[in-house]
Amino acid sequence: MNFFAVVCYQLAIILPAEATWNEQAAFALVLGQTPRIALGSLAAFLVGSFLNAYVMSKMKVFSKGKHFGQRAILSTVAGELADSIIFCTIVFIFVIPFDILWMMILTQTSLKTLYEIIILPVTARVVKHVKRIENTDVYDEKISYNVLKLMNNE
Repeated sequence: MNFFAVVCYQLAIILPAEATWNEQAAFALVLGQTPRIALGSLAAFLVGSFLNAYVMSKMKVFSKGKHFGQRAILSTVAGELADSIIFCTIVFIFVIPFDILWMMILTQTSLKTLYEIIILPVTARVVKHVKRIENTDVYDEKISYNVLKLMNNE
């Protein structure tokens, strides 16, 4: 839907405005940025989510399933830092000064990590409950993390 909205916005910018509309330049300035926002959002989500899951998975094997809180927080820091770097860079590079860009990245990462810390007791209870109901605890010891691999050839 994001990319459909981008196409609609670009068409609205290209099509001639109604004769009494005097704000076409502002309209184009604001909505003209949506391709960068959609691309940045998608790329950041894909990389950040993968990195979060990867770090969580590797740390679980390394810690033998212990220290869920530490795993959750550190994987969030890794994933959200990557997410923020990618999103902010794609959307705001050469638009705002670098010092503000880095402050945005650090602020986003800090706030998302703070949220993870605040919600961690709920997350831990939900994970424990699901493991008990499903009677399983998965360890990703012998899996491929290659995102380009389409099939398991074993």
